[in-house]
Amino acid sequence: MAEAAATVKSIFLYPIKSCRGISVSEAPVSSTGFIWDRQWVVVNSKGRACTQRVDPKLCLVEVELPEGAVSVGWIPNKTSYLVIRAPGMDDLKVPLCRPPQSQTCDGVSVWEWSGSGLDEGDEASKWFTNYLGKPSRLVRFNQELETRVVDPDYAPGFRVMFSDGYPYLVVSQGSLDSLNDVLKEPVPINRFRPNILVDGCEPFSEDFWKEIKIKYLTFHGVKLCSRCKIPTINQENGVVGGEPTESLVKFRSGKVLCPDRKGQGKVYFGQNMVCANVHEEGNEKIIKVGDPVYIIKMLSSYDGTST
Repeated sequence: MAEAAATVKSIFLYPIKSCRGISVSEAPVSSTGFIWDRQWVVVNSKGRACTQRVDPKLCLVEVELPEGAVSVGWIPNKTSYLVIRAPGMDDLKVPLCRPPQSQTCDGVSVWEWSGSGLDEGDEASKWFTNYLGKPSRLVRFNQELETRVVDPDYAPGFRVMFSDGYPYLVVSQGSLDSLNDVLKEPVPINRFRPNILVDGCEPFSEDFWKEIKIKYLTFHGVKLCSRCKIPTINQENGVVGGEPTESLVKFRSGKVLCPDRKGQGKVYFGQNMVCANVHEEGNEKIIKVGDPVYIIKMLSSYDGTST
């Protein structure tokens, strides 16, 4: 195999959609993303997902998983909890083992998808209601009954839980460094909420990764990630500003990158990916910090030509 194009620098999980992520040294891979990633979502009284786009203070909500929870084969027991913390709030402990009498929450909606979720109970509801200042409930994705597919135009046959669109988001350190070179105040990677941060490649080279391999796992690049308001939210204090989007518009907009396509007013940063062979038998399905990244197939331009 050719020389590695990059290495895995960091791995991030986001157990609760739009809340703070967890940096881990390794994580098992599944068809819907890393283990625990976006398995929970906070919803409002209408069942709509609460996100930082409307509730920026969600960025201050920290989550903690039990030791060993991201190990292959780990199984929660009655003393296993997701611990949730936020400024001015007592710790909230959510059992990772679902009690048999758990109730479902119907009408949970994320973007165009709507289905049922597993309600985490009144204590969790009260905690998020008090924190956000509006009726809220914490729900878990109902894996036994629900399926949420990704856009079939880009990745037919793949699915997610409560992620915005795709199971994995890959960003390179070179891209972040290149952006920070033009900003008056540099921003950290947490503004972009990737799952995998790679290092050692040229800035924005991940834009052209059509197929890569990390260990035995094959990832397909399916779509550049169009960015919403969240990168403009300081993840340390919840304050909303104009950067880095104002600078990204100048050299990372659809008008600049893909002038002949739709979405010219959007800005792009990072590559959405799916894992193509996660169900194959016999190979280790885990990614670790330090793993080499090999390019199998890449695009030669933004018009979709492969090399």
